[in-house]
Amino acid sequence: MFKCLSAYLTTLTLMLVVDIIWLSVLAKPLYQQGIGHLMAYQANLFYASLFYLIYVFGLVKLAVIPYALTRGIKKTFVAGAGVGFFVYASYDLTNLALLKDWPLGLSLLDISWGTFISGVSAAAGKWVFDRSRRNLSTSQASDQASTTAQLHV
Repeated sequence: MFKCLSAYLTTLTLMLVVDIIWLSVLAKPLYQQGIGHLMAYQANLFYASLFYLIYVFGLVKLAVIPYALTRGIKKTFVAGAGVGFFVYASYDLTNLALLKDWPLGLSLLDISWGTFISGVSAAAGKWVFDRSRRNLSTSQASDQASTTAQLHV
């Protein structure tokens, strides 16, 4: 339970921090140029929070936990990137299909970003998951050795 929670919190924190930097600094001019007429002056933090909480739950469920017994982060990165690709592509392709003058270039950039940030965030969550599992195993082995030593005294 703790391992899953630590993976979730790590994935959430990394995704949130890096995405805020991306959206507020790096990509902001591109979004303003492409869809500025649709953008709110200030983001609705309730819905933004809801997105991150739900999306990261799905990311951990679909990309981190299935590889819990697998060594390393490569498969988790690929699975997380896959989740990001499908989710962001669904959003952007729907916008291209339904919204007048939605910019194709912005959609391609957004899909690429979603793929990348999802893979990296899931991999970071898996890395923390692995470390907490290793620390727990070491701690349990130490407790077992201590108990055995006490029984022989």
